[in-house]
Amino acid sequence: MRRKVRKIKIIILILFLFAGFIIVSKNTRLSTATDYYIATANLNIRTGTGNEYPISFTLQKGEEVEIISKKYNWYEIKYLEKTGYAYSKYLKYSKTVSNTNVSDTLRGTYQQTILHIVIGIFVIIIFVVGFSIFRKIRDKKLLKTVTQLNRGTPSERDLVLKLLKCGVLPEMIFHDIYLQKDNGTFSQIDLVVATTVGIIVFEVKDYSGWIFGTGYKSQWTKVLAYGKEKYRFYNPIMQNNKHIEDLRKKLTQFENVPFYSVVVFYGDCVLKDISFVPNGTFLVKSNRVLEVLKMIMKNNEPVQYANKNEIFRKLKDAVINGENREIQNQHIENIKDMLGKDRIFD
Repeated sequence: MRRKVRKIKIIILILFLFAGFIIVSKNTRLSTATDYYIATANLNIRTGTGNEYPISFTLQKGEEVEIISKKYNWYEIKYLEKTGYAYSKYLKYSKTVSNTNVSDTLRGTYQQTILHIVIGIFVIIIFVVGFSIFRKIRDKKLLKTVTQLNRGTPSERDLVLKLLKCGVLPEMIFHDIYLQKDNGTFSQIDLVVATTVGIIVFEVKDYSGWIFGTGYKSQWTKVLAYGKEKYRFYNPIMQNNKHIEDLRKKLTQFENVPFYSVVVFYGDCVLKDISFVPNGTFLVKSNRVLEVLKMIMKNNEPVQYANKNEIFRKLKDAVINGENREIQNQHIENIKDMLGKDRIFD
């Protein structure tokens, strides 16, 4: 909804600037040049646009007048500091002269400046909007190399784009995977990246407020409204470690492969007081996630995979599981049953 409102505002702004451009352009042309006409016969100049108006003065044949404005078949003219209205049939075009007096020159310069400003703003708006559209099209095309445009959360897709743009190959990224466990249920993992130094498992969180937590406690707290509102949520370190545990069980070669847990926080949350973060686990705000990725790649030795194709096949199968609506619904029901909130009567 917000995106639609933003687009409407941009369109209105462009239309407003375009209208301003037309108006200023028109006014500039009128104020920087004057048309002159010659009377083709003795001509009565009246006080209004019609023969019913009284005669103000009379032009002699051949006398030249300045045209102030045109309305239907009548021209407002200026002659020897006198003004009035003349029937256009008895006037013929003589010449057009650029204004040379100081006030008109300044007015023309001012309007030209305004015109240039309007044109400049209009061009900038068009460029910004055009670049934004181009970037969105490019990002969508890039995102499709890994996942579907409607899959997962916007924050997860943003993380996928960050990884792609920093050089991670699409075939190394596995988004929104549903890993089947031995008991038939599924473990949903936001993002897995296979690297030369091991497997990085990402858990993406969208939170606001202050975050408090300890690595070995199952419940963390987020505080909103300056301490007036407090909410409990499951420890994301334990949550992601459980994902890693489920992954390790799927392949025997995973027993000798290093795993790294990265919990990425989106939103305007503040990691206020977090302690006892295990080794190999990283908590990071979304704007610094690439720093963590580079740190992991730099500080760890390359690993030898026994069968890389087997790993990719297993992870791809888990991605395909996530496309199955029945599996998604089953996972949701399993989570509800595990939490057991429908069995609480207070």
